[in-house]
Amino acid sequence: MRYLLSLLSIFFLNCITKDATPVFKPVPIPVKEVVVEDLNKPWSIAFLSEEIALVSEKNGDLVKVNLTYQTKTSIKGFPSDLKDSIGAVDFGDNAGIFDVLIDPNYNQNKRIFIAYAAEKPNIGSTTKFISARLANDSLTDIQTILVAAPFTQDNFHYGGGMAIGTDQKLYLTVGERLYWENDEPTTPIAQDLNDPRGKMHRFNLDGSIPKDNPLIGKGAIASIYAYGIRNAQGIALNPSTQSLWFTEHGTIQGDELNLLQSGGNYGWPSRTTGKLRSKTYKPPVLADSSVVEPVWYWQHTVAPTGLCFYTGTTFPQWTNSLFVPGLSRGSLWRFKLDEDVPISAEELFLDSRARSRKIAQSPAGKLYLLTDEENGKIIEIKPKTNEL
Repeated sequence: MRYLLSLLSIFFLNCITKDATPVFKPVPIPVKEVVVEDLNKPWSIAFLSEEIALVSEKNGDLVKVNLTYQTKTSIKGFPSDLKDSIGAVDFGDNAGIFDVLIDPNYNQNKRIFIAYAAEKPNIGSTTKFISARLANDSLTDIQTILVAAPFTQDNFHYGGGMAIGTDQKLYLTVGERLYWENDEPTTPIAQDLNDPRGKMHRFNLDGSIPKDNPLIGKGAIASIYAYGIRNAQGIALNPSTQSLWFTEHGTIQGDELNLLQSGGNYGWPSRTTGKLRSKTYKPPVLADSSVVEPVWYWQHTVAPTGLCFYTGTTFPQWTNSLFVPGLSRGSLWRFKLDEDVPISAEELFLDSRARSRKIAQSPAGKLYLLTDEENGKIIEIKPKTNEL
């Protein structure tokens, strides 16, 4: 007993000595700081370095942004079939420039990937994915990867998300493009394997189709990797598990987080965690075993967008968390995960909501949030500094 008391005395003395290592470290308090503004509804950000990034403006241009000097330069040579040529869109029109992504071998080949709404005059628009070389602030050597025809007059739910998996394949999201379920054909668009809409597509980085893509059905488009998806804008790699996660927009509620499965049917419009807009629409019945269930869904409308797995150390309490911004209510969600299972969820910055299209991590582990506004902003989430 005397020995135990002696050990305890030494422990407490060490804790209060000048050179003692603190037992507990203070948890950094996150705050928002505007880094760049005056962006026209920024949709995506891709880092060329810690200081320089490419930002797609949904209603504007593809721009190169200097995060230190707060300058932006428009990238020249964008394809002329961009809807409305300069990306100007009416209220409620989802068209514009979507995701921008850097090739893993960018330092050697200078290639980037871009998704946008392409237009055929007097016919309509659809989602298009291209690759291009970036040289002297211009796009060159533009190559088409996917045109999700048919072109239609519907201006909704293009999708437009992109990610590169650990398999070094390019994954693309295409929305089903409808607003009302009553407009569905007999075989719903997202369930039709001869229609590229409402699907997840998988390509090699050179734009060819991988030989190991799933054989989903007779006559299926060869690039289809998964289907039954209403409108997925965000897709991201979980570096801990090497799995791909994607967000999905529901109608009346029904917003979801999903794990991507090869050949998976995600059920839309026959299965949803929300309600259909068209009350009289009766979708075809699917077998329960044929549907991939979401790993998470909300009981209210969130409109989740470009998600991000945080691997930085600035906020150790957040390391390996999943972040999901939302357009509705300007929400920002953090999910604590056990492998690929959400075990808790919290909504951040309740007193400073911002309609947000993307959250992304820089090469050095900084967190940036893009606000979906005409005076759009790049906001850094950083630790609060002590004020003396």
